[in-house]
Amino acid sequence: MRLSRYFMPILKENPKEAEIVSHRLMLRAGMIRQQSQGIYSWLPLGKRVLDKVNAIIRDEQNRAGAIELSMPTLQSAELWQESGRYDAYGKEMLRIKDRQDRPMLYGPTNEEMVTDIFRSSVKSYKDLPLNLYHIQLKFRDEIRPRFGTMRSREFMMKDAYSFDLTREAAEHSYNKMFAAYLRTFDRLGLRAIPMRADTGPIGGKLSHEFIILADTGESEVFCHKDFVDFDIPGEHTDFDSVEGLQAIFDKWTSLYAATSEMHDEAAFNAVPEGDRLSARGIEVGHIFYFGTKYSDPMGAKVQGPDGKEHFVHMGSYGIGPTRLVPAIIEASHDDNGIIWPASVAPFDVVVINMKAGDQACDDTCELIYAALSKAGKDVLYDDTDDRAGTKFATADLIGVPVQIIAGPRAVANGEVEVKDRKTGARETMTIEAAINRFVA
Repeated sequence: MRLSRYFMPILKENPKEAEIVSHRLMLRAGMIRQQSQGIYSWLPLGKRVLDKVNAIIRDEQNRAGAIELSMPTLQSAELWQESGRYDAYGKEMLRIKDRQDRPMLYGPTNEEMVTDIFRSSVKSYKDLPLNLYHIQLKFRDEIRPRFGTMRSREFMMKDAYSFDLTREAAEHSYNKMFAAYLRTFDRLGLRAIPMRADTGPIGGKLSHEFIILADTGESEVFCHKDFVDFDIPGEHTDFDSVEGLQAIFDKWTSLYAATSEMHDEAAFNAVPEGDRLSARGIEVGHIFYFGTKYSDPMGAKVQGPDGKEHFVHMGSYGIGPTRLVPAIIEASHDDNGIIWPASVAPFDVVVINMKAGDQACDDTCELIYAALSKAGKDVLYDDTDDRAGTKFATADLIGVPVQIIAGPRAVANGEVEVKDRKTGARETMTIEAAINRFVA
């Protein structure tokens, strides 16, 4: 992508409305634009990051055996009345009526709808276990939306829903998502700690929030410091192994970890003082097991091996991609801008032409741009006629992991400079070596 042809409205000044680092940097880097209170457009740079976050989430959901579908954003109020949640949910639910005066709602979550899909199609235990997920925009009319897309009214959610014949099988499904979430956040460059949590309006009997530690976190969290060094489940984790997944769950719940709502001061004080960690945290995922809370009132039953009908046991599992993007920024930035983990960076490399219009610089940059693009790299080519300081500031602000800098003096010697955005380390090498480093 040539920067001269790209839409990336950079802001030179810090926006006054931005209270935290991620909101400020997302606005300055031209990633998002506010349309109304708590509602944002994702501009091209932000959309590229969001798509990469979703791709990792999708990959790990599929690896764990979940199956993707797509459900509508508008839902019939009848389903929510059937479950008993329509009146109980509160003012966060946006209630509307269609032209036939039928009550509808802009879905804040999809337990009722997915239960309706399940009950209309699945009748036998032989079709279980089943886990259905989608990645979709949702709406909750937050009383105080703030921090940009960290807490907005319209947001994107990956929500998965598991169906099992028994509690034991449902807990195995829970453990699958537990391990998948650990892997997902690790691939996003985050260390997420699962903490016992309140089930809230979704309800349930077993619940964990996945929390990353950050100074701008919305709530205080408490945990054992050893969580920071726990090993993440590997790529070849067997998601069919009951014992293996239970061992992962047991290890990651063996030490104290709780959100402020579930905090037990006495239990925390029992942790050796040097091992206690009290910090601010950002919730990036939440998983629930809630048994027959929805299947019972909505009649979601299957025939068991005993020939009798059984209400299925369910769980739900949420990750907020539009919340994850600012969370990653909160965890990875410096005074100059964003530092993206390579897995979600909007571009892999930015090629900076220090003197656009100079034939040697133009030819060198075109050569590198073509070679890296052909090798499948996402390349941003700064071919603008801006001054060097502006180009460097832009590259640092948007946080692309690698900068390849082509200036007249270096190019005359057949060389370019390669800068690592995270460490700031610079290395001069031949043009061929620079290309080979990133196409090998």
